[in-house]
Amino acid sequence: MLFSSIPFLVYFFPIVFLGYYLLSFSRTAQNVWLLLASLLFYAWGEPVYVFLMIGSILFNSIIAIIIEKLEDVKVRKGLLVFSIIGNISVLFVFKYLGFVVGIVNSAVKIFPDVNLPLPIGISFFTFQALSYVVDVYRGTTKAENPFYVGLYVAFFPQLIAGPIVQYNSIAEQIRDRKSSLDKISLGLSRFAVGVGKKIILANNFGIIADEVFNWSRIGTDKLPVPATLAWLGSIAYSLQLYYDFSAYSDMAIGLGLCFGFKFKENFNYPYIAGSVSEFWKRWHISLTDWFREYVYIPLGGNRVANRDTMVRNLAIVWLLTGIWHGANWTFILWGMFFFVLQLLERLLDFDNRVHNTFLKHLYTLLIVNFQWVLFRADDIYQAGRFYLNMFGCNNNGILSATAFMFVREYLPIIIFGILFATPVIPMMNKWFHAHEDSAIHKVYSIAYPVLMSIMIVISVSYLVIGSYNPFIYFNF
Repeated sequence: MLFSSIPFLVYFFPIVFLGYYLLSFSRTAQNVWLLLASLLFYAWGEPVYVFLMIGSILFNSIIAIIIEKLEDVKVRKGLLVFSIIGNISVLFVFKYLGFVVGIVNSAVKIFPDVNLPLPIGISFFTFQALSYVVDVYRGTTKAENPFYVGLYVAFFPQLIAGPIVQYNSIAEQIRDRKSSLDKISLGLSRFAVGVGKKIILANNFGIIADEVFNWSRIGTDKLPVPATLAWLGSIAYSLQLYYDFSAYSDMAIGLGLCFGFKFKENFNYPYIAGSVSEFWKRWHISLTDWFREYVYIPLGGNRVANRDTMVRNLAIVWLLTGIWHGANWTFILWGMFFFVLQLLERLLDFDNRVHNTFLKHLYTLLIVNFQWVLFRADDIYQAGRFYLNMFGCNNNGILSATAFMFVREYLPIIIFGILFATPVIPMMNKWFHAHEDSAIHKVYSIAYPVLMSIMIVISVSYLVIGSYNPFIYFNF
């Protein structure tokens, strides 16, 4: 069930919200209600795999309880390893087994082809469950009963695509969170912003990107893609991916606030970054934090005597980051390219040696845009062809009437998409709050809820007519 769908907006969320506050007399009753609603939410799209998620919750809960009660260090460590192997094995079977079997069969056909449907959000809820067990082993989190762990893992706002939450960041909130009209108002506003970003911006950029990448899939002999069209397609995909994923995070954070939960931010205007390293401090922050906390630092991080060890640690993290995103050589290569780029920036001391802010931003935007082409491509061959098209090296020409047609048709979307990828809204809010007595602030106070309402009406109108409405990160 998509957040940006009629069933969720009209039926699921209003019923869950109303039921939650009718149970205000009991926090336990509210938690039970949210857990049941979350399981129903997942079962709506995954009627069979919901039992896989429940199994993951029970497995990790029991392991964590045993680890906390035991004193023998070796046995505790053995149980931790068992939990890690169990979680990764499930992830491997459903997400990577078909890929590995395909590689083996390409050399020697010895296995039957494997094509298991991918459980939605398996990478996200597996990482959350695994981090919980690790934190219990470290002693930074107390082992809880499966009910609390179940709500933590299955809570529907962040179940499908994050943000990835550590248990100790919401443990107290599960037991004793505070709800208020201000929180609900802020949550609904944040949710409305996410819906608008998703339906009005991400979906329209997706139409352009899909058209261009689909044309490039056909092959240069049948339908060459001119350079201007290839660039437009790559930029459109960069904006689609940002608005698609950040919109989901906005909606998840907003929904959490409606029920009294506060989640950490997952995006911080990544396209204003001045380096690749800074970009990854702003993009999918919860995933970056997870790999740093549970992979990079345990390996030694960059606080190692030998620089080669630091390089190894960084390479492992980025290899795993690529693999986490999908079972395809494009994702692995994408991850390793980011490893090389971040390593070069460290070795060259890029942030301190390059002082021209404009050049740093331009470099980062170009690099990230190139990387998203590889991320979006079906395979390395298509990515290579697309890169050739971008530089007119594929007998494809430069100018494209189709590109200019797309720009004319989607010009307002393109302008707003570029504008809102910068922190213009926070800057405006900061100015308005600094001038609360001004006439402009009073107009803004009246106009803001009106604009939110208009945005929701426009978004629902898109849904009613059945417009294009995918969620990219559901694939992960």
